Amino acid sequence: MPVSFSQVDNQYDVIVIGSGLGGLTTANRLAYCGHKVLLVEHHHRLGGLSTWFKRRGHIFDISLHGFPYGMVKTCKKYWNKAIMQSIVQLPNIVFDNPQFTLRTTFDKTDFTELLRSHFKVPEERINSFFATVAGMNFYDDQSMTTRELFERFFPGRSDVHRLLMEPITYANGSTLDDPAITYGIVFSNFMNKGVFTFEGGTDKLIGMMTDELEKNGVTICTKAKVDKIITEKGRVRGISVHGTTICAKAVVSNSGITNTIQNLTDREVYSDAFLEKADKIRVNTSSCQVYLGIRQGDRIDDVGDLLFTSKSPEFDSEELLDMNTKSKTFSLYYPKTRPGADQYTVVASMNSRFEDWANLDEETYQREKQSLVTRTIADLDKYLPGVKGKIDWAEAATPRTFNSYTLHTRGTSFGTKFEGLDISRSIFKEVAGLFHVGSVGIIMSGWLGAINYGVIVANDVDGFLRA
Repeated sequence: MPVSFSQVDNQYDVIVIGSGLGGLTTANRLAYCGHKVLLVEHHHRLGGLSTWFKRRGHIFDISLHGFPYGMVKTCKKYWNKAIMQSIVQLPNIVFDNPQFTLRTTFDKTDFTELLRSHFKVPEERINSFFATVAGMNFYDDQSMTTRELFERFFPGRSDVHRLLMEPITYANGSTLDDPAITYGIVFSNFMNKGVFTFEGGTDKLIGMMTDELEKNGVTICTKAKVDKIITEKGRVRGISVHGTTICAKAVVSNSGITNTIQNLTDREVYSDAFLEKADKIRVNTSSCQVYLGIRQGDRIDDVGDLLFTSKSPEFDSEELLDMNTKSKTFSLYYPKTRPGADQYTVVASMNSRFEDWANLDEETYQREKQSLVTRTIADLDKYLPGVKGKIDWAEAATPRTFNSYTLHTRGTSFGTKFEGLDISRSIFKEVAGLFHVGSVGIIMSGWLGAINYGVIVANDVDGFLRA
């Protein structure tokens, strides 16, 4: 269990700020390697955006409950076998929009068949496309956009573009005009064997991760907001929390890279050249979510695990961000998703802009949230007729909500655009002992990206400490 701040020592090898999946993984790996690690989290609950909350007997998972098969190997290798064994496939992925309606297992074999038979794309072109995206790496040329990639293989086929792009936009916030590698790497990960989730929900996942952290000796302290990362003569010295200094040889920030540079450290510790690049980082978009709880004793039909729905005529990155978007993804949680609990819940997710919500007065803000809930229930009724009468809890979260709970700059759900990755990877060259882990460059986002990045950063820190 997390300890109170009064029980924290005054000296550690490493302090990890923030408990998103990247921070949790970094802390776990470093403790496993024998380092004395403190994990501090400003919220009362661990997990960052991979967390949950409870309302009237319902447990709601934050964020979409889908990730690639690569999580199986990653969790087995860097967490434990029990966590790995709780990963199960979501076999029923539904697309429903004015251009097509279909159901898929969202793997390469099924997508190849859909593109060939439903969309009449020549198989040779399909295979060439898959080979191209499978060969993409984050250090490749960034000049080609996803739009150009699609036009190269499927010219004029907005329906195919939609099939290929829409799920990835919900997964990492990318647009058609972002570098193609930010699309291709994530898409090819999913195209391995489909979409998977954690059976039992994020409360079970974070509970199991907490147990593993404590087994490896990590000290966990929640409700401990870091005021400042302390540096001296170009090196990290520790952190300040509640006016108290805790010393460390290394500090890993799992706060956003922009927040780390602009708020947790002083700008004078960085070179002018570094700040010039850092100031150009674009923060990615945020999300709105609507949480719907089905009354105990009522049930809903199994209409699919993930429903990518839209009334928009074509895929449009800007339309997906509109406050009144006609596009939503529904994550449906059946009792099979949470074994042992006879519960049904639905979470609707929409990409959105922080600035659309940030400056609304309180009355307008609450009205817009209720309007969002009303529209969401009406859209869900198409797939679950009469569902409104079964809902006993409905609640909306906006970019303001995510900003409040995660402290992410502008409430971003997906970190930064691609240029954030270079700054995140090089910050330790500016301040010895200061490292960053988190959602950067789009490809280092989502559950798998965050955990894998946590492993990479843990290796960097371990090397630094042993040097």
